[in-house]
Amino acid sequence: MDEAVRLESLTKTYSSGANPVTALREVTMAFPRGSFTAIMGPSGSGKSTLLQCAAGLDRPTSGRVSVDGTDLSTLNETQLTELRRERTGFIFQSFNLLPSLTAAQNVSLPLRLAGRKPKREAIARSLALVGLGDKAGSRPSQLSGGQQQRVAIARALVSRPAVLFADEPTGALDLHTGRELLDTLRKLAGPPTGDGYAATELADRPTTIVMVTHDPNVAAYADRVVFLADGVLAGGLERPTAEAVAARMTSLAVS
Repeated sequence: MDEAVRLESLTKTYSSGANPVTALREVTMAFPRGSFTAIMGPSGSGKSTLLQCAAGLDRPTSGRVSVDGTDLSTLNETQLTELRRERTGFIFQSFNLLPSLTAAQNVSLPLRLAGRKPKREAIARSLALVGLGDKAGSRPSQLSGGQQQRVAIARALVSRPAVLFADEPTGALDLHTGRELLDTLRKLAGPPTGDGYAATELADRPTTIVMVTHDPNVAAYADRVVFLADGVLAGGLERPTAEAVAARMTSLAVS
């Protein structure tokens, strides 16, 4: 199986005086290329920590993280920054768009900050992928919340990343625009195939999506859901339904 991300015996401990807190304990799992995985768990279960470590935004206390075939533990900070910029994308609950820039300029900003001249066709293609090909000249104030979040997705996709990490991406959206966003993510990951691989509009480089959410309805858009509890794996669901996810979350909350 072709893996976009692999975690091996991942442990993360935060020092807090005499009482260190272990957020993750010996977590081993893989995210196949072209898959769409939702990570869920009760508050404090370690799901956001897992996402941060998997994305290379935080270093684990022990264990290994491999992204697109590269062991992150072998990289210095400069190399890690370059890998995040070139091979991963990030979507957060806040859009983080600059109000004075157009959609196209916001999408091109990470490339410019990296000292690269963005290609006009690459910017247009990223906006077209999220259904905003006709909004390149619009500023954030002229766009709906869902459209702004899709600009943020286009910005994350402009470098054609191997993996797209999303942390509660629908949290700031209403129900309708949240569904629009999830439809976009589902389209980027391709239709569920059962074997973890799906062709996408990126064709030669399928997008792997790893998403943290607390909402069973959001998780149901994924190919599978992985559950965490007290920093350890607590099972998973393939081809999830909102009802099955909600039932599993309820059992974790009372166990």
